[in-house]
Amino acid sequence: MNSSRFLRIAAAAAASLLVVTLVSEARTPDATVPVRMTVTLNLGEGKRMPEVKQEDVIVRQGKERLPVAEWVPATGNHAGLDLFILIDDASETRLGVQLNDLRNFINAQGPATAVGVGYMRNAGVTVVQDFTTDHAAAAKALRLPMASTGAYGSPYLSLISLLKRWPDDPNRREVIMVTDGIDRARRTFRAWGLEAISPDVDVASEVAQRTGTMVHSIYFPGIGRHHRNFWEMNMGQNGLSKLADETGGESFYLGIHPPVSFAPYLDQIQQILDNQYLLTFHAKPGKKSRLQSVTLATEVAGVEFGSADSVFVPVK
Repeated sequence: MNSSRFLRIAAAAAASLLVVTLVSEARTPDATVPVRMTVTLNLGEGKRMPEVKQEDVIVRQGKERLPVAEWVPATGNHAGLDLFILIDDASETRLGVQLNDLRNFINAQGPATAVGVGYMRNAGVTVVQDFTTDHAAAAKALRLPMASTGAYGSPYLSLISLLKRWPDDPNRREVIMVTDGIDRARRTFRAWGLEAISPDVDVASEVAQRTGTMVHSIYFPGIGRHHRNFWEMNMGQNGLSKLADETGGESFYLGIHPPVSFAPYLDQIQQILDNQYLLTFHAKPGKKSRLQSVTLATEVAGVEFGSADSVFVPVK
């Protein structure tokens, strides 16, 4: 075989290999999938919020930095919010003095916010007002708690029940839980001889993160002998704090005592809602759809991000 013919054959083989490679790559799905999460911008009190641009946002999956696809403020066309007020029916009836603060907070919401109201009881939720932008109707639906735990009182199982029946839409999803956090169904969980929080806290946290729901909590004392047990009260508050922290929310309490007013807490929650962004980035999927831990940061001075610890990454 002369060299000229050999070169022609080699060139043809290379061209064929290139075509096969290009076709193969065209059929191969991208190595990443876009996922979205809600991020709160936190700033020191009295300081002016600086501008945070898309290129200022750092997202890491392990040690690898992920590309940010979109970073938009939750305003205007992106202001949609589903906000659910979830009250424990095991709360003391003196919660009634706080209802006006909750009503004022609901009525102050913007037109893009749909508010729902429900009461936790028997590991479920009694919805007294479905999501509505009629804020006056939602505020009117508030009532005194029944001061009864029911047969199976667990605020975390109630939250899970709510999240599983949440309507599917592109809005931000946030819950304000008013409860003492005590799991009266399981009580305090004991592991390795030590007292620990209810295992349902971890399950509720996982479901909230999978559904992209941010959970805030306001501590208010409940009824019965469990509330008089210091360890139960302490573990209840620890459970609420853990749930809020892992989902990107905030937990509010004044020791083991009821707050004088909900207004300062609700003002802080409103500040959170008013300073949120929608972040879309490309994550690497695993073999199965699952939660994956991500970390967010920025080099903009004085700004701290509040977000869930993990995001649900589907298989593409």
